[in-house]
Amino acid sequence: MLNHPTQDLMHSLGFEGMARGFKELQNDPESQALDHQEWLGLLLGYEATSRQQKRFERRLRAARLRQAASVEDVDYRASRGLDRSLFQKLATNDWIRDRRNLMITGPCGIGKSYLACALGHKACRDDLSVVYHRAPRLFAALALARGDGRYARVLRSIARTKLLIIDDWGPEPLNADQRRDLLEIVEDRYDAGSILITSQLPIENWHDIIGDPTIADAILDRIVHNAYRVELTGESLRKIRGQNRQA
Repeated sequence: MLNHPTQDLMHSLGFEGMARGFKELQNDPESQALDHQEWLGLLLGYEATSRQQKRFERRLRAARLRQAASVEDVDYRASRGLDRSLFQKLATNDWIRDRRNLMITGPCGIGKSYLACALGHKACRDDLSVVYHRAPRLFAALALARGDGRYARVLRSIARTKLLIIDDWGPEPLNADQRRDLLEIVEDRYDAGSILITSQLPIENWHDIIGDPTIADAILDRIVHNAYRVELTGESLRKIRGQNRQA
């Protein structure tokens, strides 16, 4: 079979990675010394890599992360109390596979959102589904869905995701609808999926922000008892970097 018809057949079957690999091997003089099994192994490797990349790109688009962040680019030199060994452990995503949660707290500008997005990006790379929401927009979207009949469908979509990132929660107290929304989300995900929450507020203040003591107890019991904690301190990194640029 001629080279071009072979590539056309690969394309028609959806083997895009294999087709690219076939072309590269044809143009590589050293590949002529390979036997049939070696050729096949390399072509399958091209296809597997291509499919993995496509899955990652789909996961990343669906996640809608706020920042383009990666765990490899995290700055451990900044004075903010970030435990390198703990964060690198979190980057393995075992906590997501074990359906545990993660709370990242600290002052404004300390890098909470970046760390959350970096972990979300790594989860996408590891073929885990992720969805990112800023807390105010999440509650606004749920309020809109409640009004137009999509509420149950939106909750089911959130529940199916392996990692839910709720960024920038607080300091405004929750109203009655928001408390119920958060309880529904937490209940759906309990022992079924992971939640990553970032907040300027210390965890011990979350009970007051939720408001209703009974609902607060129910929510916090489900998300805090099995959660890792990253508690950041120090001055705003944005402020420090702005001062360094001006110097």
